[in-house]
Amino acid sequence: MSQDPGSSRRWLILLIGLIAMTAGCTFQYGLAYLIPALRHAGFSLELASILVACPTAGLLLTLIGWGYAADRWGERLVLASGLGAAGIVLLLASLVHGAVALGLCLALGGAAGGSVFAASGRLILGWFARHERGLAMGIRQSAQPLGVALAAATLPALGASGTGRPLLFLGGFCVIAAVLVVALVRDPARTLAPEPRAPEPRAPEPRAPEPETHGPEAREPQPHGPEAQAPQAQAGGRASPYRQPVLWRIHAASALLVVPQFTVATFALVYLVDARGWTVLAAGRLLAVAQVCGAGSRLGAGYWSDRVGSRMRPMRVLAITTGAGMLALAAAAAAGSSIAVPILLGCGVVAVSTNGLAFTAVAEYAGSSWAGRALGIQNTGQNALAAATPPVLALAIGSIGFGASFAVVAAFPLVAAVFVPVSAEGAAVRAPLRARRIVGSAD
Repeated sequence: MSQDPGSSRRWLILLIGLIAMTAGCTFQYGLAYLIPALRHAGFSLELASILVACPTAGLLLTLIGWGYAADRWGERLVLASGLGAAGIVLLLASLVHGAVALGLCLALGGAAGGSVFAASGRLILGWFARHERGLAMGIRQSAQPLGVALAAATLPALGASGTGRPLLFLGGFCVIAAVLVVALVRDPARTLAPEPRAPEPRAPEPRAPEPETHGPEAREPQPHGPEAQAPQAQAGGRASPYRQPVLWRIHAASALLVVPQFTVATFALVYLVDARGWTVLAAGRLLAVAQVCGAGSRLGAGYWSDRVGSRMRPMRVLAITTGAGMLALAAAAAAGSSIAVPILLGCGVVAVSTNGLAFTAVAEYAGSSWAGRALGIQNTGQNALAAATPPVLALAIGSIGFGASFAVVAAFPLVAAVFVPVSAEGAAVRAPLRARRIVGSAD
């Protein structure tokens, strides 16, 4: 298949989207590594924990709004303005004193930084064809473990003399990412054609649209959604995709799968130190490697979904695997066996692998006219459970121990596997993909 001028640009845009997402995730999910610096500044452990949760509180308030803005005004504007505002707020946060002022700045920064979680996913929907979108979204979603790894490698050292330097670093990272977005990102054309093209709108060529789109004449003058994955999209570019249960099921499954992911991310270090007798330094190094492997697992899951022409089948398999792994971890932890350590690491890698699949499926089912809002809803549900998991599980571990707590967590991915809408995807996605392959071979 020949490559047009837009084909090389889409990889550059993916790279900038990855950088932007990493900047947001380093701030959003990496602030826990500032707890020692906050405690050294005189804050109690409880107050420091509240402060590092402030960005999540701000994020939950604005995710859907940012998604609507991306649907209305485009990805480039939303990404640049949100990241730029977050960077400026964080730079100001490096100068403030007191818990109230710092908490307010962190919450405002989280609210502004929420833009990256909606808009960068829409860029992939518009610039990448379906047969490569899973890998592209996997690359984008690897930003979360990479951002946490970057925070682990930088914030403790920068925070040795206080919180000012770490906040300057985080704010500067966001500002630089915003400048890169302005300079290099271009919004995709809002047409049905899933093949990446030059960003200015134009009439579709005969071989550009996917077979399932039925042509732009079947839609409003500027139809939305690169493919007709959902019946709602087929009925009209602006029809709500939430009239059918498919997106709701994906949202529910994704939120449930966050629980084992954040269980391992939050308590792996505690388990290795408290239950297995590791030093903090040794455990941290091992878990940093696990974060990198987790980023690789998202790429692998995305590539797998592209090859089999399905997002939901790999997602269900990985959900069941995660549940089985958590059950094995629970048994090993209850028995005090050293085999719990490699099982823990394996769970950490597998538990994060499904995130890109879910985001890709949500964007594809929603279509570009609804993708921003749908991704905002997706992120809201996930972050709500992510915020609730550490305190609830901490109470459980304190009362029933690691083994029993891990066994309870195992139920969440197993229930999620039931919610994954594999059968719905069969009619809406896999058949059109097979048709596309036939057309591609004919070309």
